Amino acid sequence: MFTSGQWIFAIIALIAFFGIIAYSYLKDKKLHKKQYKGSIWVLVGFIAFIAFLVLMKTYLKG
Repeated sequence: MFTSGQWIFAIIALIAFFGIIAYSYLKDKKLHKKQYKGSIWVLVGFIAFIAFLVLMKTYLKG
């Protein structure tokens, strides 16, 4: 299906991709803390809303 050269290229490409993503994240870490302060509450609210919808679906179904 794939040659050994294609597998090696895919593995190297994945390692490079994740390395670049990690480098970019670490470089922008201070800026993200400053710009997105308090954004965790948006995530908590979103998860609570989804849980509420699931509970309402379960309650109204039975």
